[in-house]
Amino acid sequence: MMPNQDCRFPAGLAAAMAVPFDHAGGDGGDFEPFAAFLSAEETTKWFRAWTGNAEVNGDGFRVFGQDGTGGYAAFWLIRPGRALVEQPVVFLGSEGETGVVAGNLGAFLWLLAAGFGPWEAATSYQPEWVPRPHAELTAIAERFAPDHRAPATALIEQAAGEFPDFDDTLMELCR
Repeated sequence: MMPNQDCRFPAGLAAAMAVPFDHAGGDGGDFEPFAAFLSAEETTKWFRAWTGNAEVNGDGFRVFGQDGTGGYAAFWLIRPGRALVEQPVVFLGSEGETGVVAGNLGAFLWLLAAGFGPWEAATSYQPEWVPRPHAELTAIAERFAPDHRAPATALIEQAAGEFPDFDDTLMELCR
């Protein structure tokens, strides 16, 4: 795990989070970025509430945004010794939904460019929803992650396949 102290975003994430996200009456990706990572204290408070477990802390996550229901998007600090941008991006929904949505920041930038928010990437609750690519986010992904370009479905499947036990891992912490 890495220390959860610096609240500044890496450059690629900062660029993407500065772009306004338009939910467009339910047709766009539902995502509300934060201005900075939640602090370690805020993350622990949230994670304890989410799990119902007062014995856990939030050191394994760096939360950077939410969907309209209050579900959080975060880096999951599961790869020891690896940089933050190399950690997977996950979603922990307000109703218990979970998912590994991207294998790293580069893949996440391409999901955003394709019109997916973390909730849309983690769930399949709205099969009629159609993503709308975003030109400004595409330019950011091309700038910061040109080598991660792939179809959104492939990025999501790859991330979920790499961490198939994510949901089980979290549920073991719940009380």
